[in-house]
Amino acid sequence: MPLRGSPRRVLVLGGTAWLGHEIARQLVSRGDEVTCLARGTSGGVPAGANFVAADRMSPTAYEAVRFRDWDEVIELSYDLSSVGPAIHALAERTTHWTLVSSVSVYASNAEPGADETSELVAPVDLSDYAQAKVAAERRTLGALGDRLLVVRPGLIAGPGDGSDRFGYWVARLALAGSGTVLTPECADRSVQVIDVRDLASWLISAGAEGVVGVVNAVGDVHGLSETLTLAAEVAQFEGRLVAAADDWLRTQGVNYWAGPHSLPLWLPHSDAAFSQRSNSAFVAAGGTLRGLRETLVDVWEDETARGLDRGRRAGLTRSEELELLNQLAASAP
Repeated sequence: MPLRGSPRRVLVLGGTAWLGHEIARQLVSRGDEVTCLARGTSGGVPAGANFVAADRMSPTAYEAVRFRDWDEVIELSYDLSSVGPAIHALAERTTHWTLVSSVSVYASNAEPGADETSELVAPVDLSDYAQAKVAAERRTLGALGDRLLVVRPGLIAGPGDGSDRFGYWVARLALAGSGTVLTPECADRSVQVIDVRDLASWLISAGAEGVVGVVNAVGDVHGLSETLTLAAEVAQFEGRLVAAADDWLRTQGVNYWAGPHSLPLWLPHSDAAFSQRSNSAFVAAGGTLRGLRETLVDVWEDETARGLDRGRRAGLTRSEELELLNQLAASAP
């Protein structure tokens, strides 16, 4: 391991998309020697980072990097066809390895405050996201042992989010202005997000300090009502929120959580604890979190710059929403 404060040699397996790019950007700003290995189809790498163009499905993907000693490798993939060959090529000459996993690996979403010791899903069907994550964790642990940090983020938020989940609400409220906005019923519902910049910062410092084991990198728990109220203030929304019951929304084909024709962040009550996991280990390992309002302000600015009425990967279009609001009003007794 390099002397404290000296530049590290860090290999990011990725580094062109959202979280990976932010990790690489912060590493460069620290003065580390950063190499990003990726196809490059998701964008470029930050200024100051070295870029190795490689298809990780190729048997020669790691030839340009495998004969170097690395202080840190950061793995962002969960596909065993990528994870396995990377371990084979790089683990022997790597001091510390960080695997980015997910809190989706847990078998139950019905235990508020559950921590890293909770039961995981069984990795039987690797086409399933959560099961593939578990398989990646097990393969990496088997090879790296006490050199491995497994980071399990929850919902990641912040500027540049391509999933369009968290940003949906502040963008929609800003777009609606003084109109009406459709929401799920908020009682007993939570939001738990971690800002991408806070996640990247902690992941980097944890790697530099040699932190190992498993850590849920999740934010503090906020009520959905509190989150929407803050988002409305940030967006200068002067209209009215109209809540619809779960059964009615599902009857209209509105989806939970994410994706087209959805209300993002809405979860069935049976899965409410997905957004209520313990972050005690994260805080104990030096994790810090900016305030929810600060993240919302930055997301609002980012959404405004990208266009409030742009096509989105998650949420309702404004026309879909207005149609649903009309149907809800017509169905009222």
